[in-house]
Amino acid sequence: MPSSPLASVLFVCVHNAGRSQMAAGFLSHLAGDRIEVRSAGSVPGDRVNPAAVEAMKEVGIDISAATPKILTTDAVQASDYVITMGCGDACPVFPGKKYLDWALEDPAGQGVEAVRPIRDEIRTRIEALIAEVDARQEA
Repeated sequence: MPSSPLASVLFVCVHNAGRSQMAAGFLSHLAGDRIEVRSAGSVPGDRVNPAAVEAMKEVGIDISAATPKILTTDAVQASDYVITMGCGDACPVFPGKKYLDWALEDPAGQGVEAVRPIRDEIRTRIEALIAEVDARQEA
């Protein structure tokens, strides 16, 4: 177990209620404390999307206690990676950060059947992100 995280990742979507919460859940689950995880939204919703909670529960990850949070400049500055998911230009840009934009369908207002493929795509991208973080540490 490292004494400090290998990297810090911030996931951002508009409402911080679906995509970014699922991504944070996967990264926390798959990387443990090796990678610091944050999520936020440019216009946070009132609660995490129930279909996203259900879809994640199906793969053994509980995000039911998560709450949408407002995107802050401090969160961006404290992160090595900033991964946006449809928040457009709402994210502040700082030099030295790695910015990635993941074009993912918005699960808002959709049932769990429609959220499952989004969840699975997020998992694939999270696994690749973990591999990238690990490779950078080994380099």
